[in-house]
Amino acid sequence: MTVSTVTIPTGQWIDAPDGQRWWFDSGSLALDFAYTGAFADAHVRGERLHQPDDLTGWLRERFPVAVGAARSRDLFDAVALRDAITRLAVAASRGEALPGSDVDIVNLYAATPDIPPALGGGTRQAGRSVQTVGQALSTIARDAVDAFSPAGTDRIRDCSADGCDIVYLDTSRAATRRWCSMQRCGNRAKVRAHRARKGMRVSEAA
Repeated sequence: MTVSTVTIPTGQWIDAPDGQRWWFDSGSLALDFAYTGAFADAHVRGERLHQPDDLTGWLRERFPVAVGAARSRDLFDAVALRDAITRLAVAASRGEALPGSDVDIVNLYAATPDIPPALGGGTRQAGRSVQTVGQALSTIARDAVDAFSPAGTDRIRDCSADGCDIVYLDTSRAATRRWCSMQRCGNRAKVRAHRARKGMRVSEAA
């Protein structure tokens, strides 16, 4: 998907407290970033950004350009932005008003320079060869601006499975996504429905 002016893929492996590992595409770079922390759902592993190197690793895995090493201040900024995105996502998924203080935090980071686009094939290096962590955070914040816009909030939902509150941005064309992951809750729902139909047929036969 296109985030700001840089094309960045969404989705990441999630490690659940029960030891299971599954692929989750939140539909948004900003929401992917939110899931590096202790989100509202107990099915997702907690804090992943314990030190600056953790932030550096996540950004370098995600961004298609070179990103510099994070410092302690960068980690502080990243957690502040991430937690604001988390609270906005929870509010949007519940149909609640977006907290104004968190909107201000996202807007603050989005107002700083982001990672610029670059056309390949040139013979000279234009601008920085290594982007700063602050630029990466700005790109994430600008994606959050798109996700929490009036058009975006209508598509921010939580999983339809019982007991699962995982939040995602529904990017399907018909806006019909129901599950956090077809490999996880979607498959479980199909299995339950199959067993229920099978049990009904057995009951009718008896």
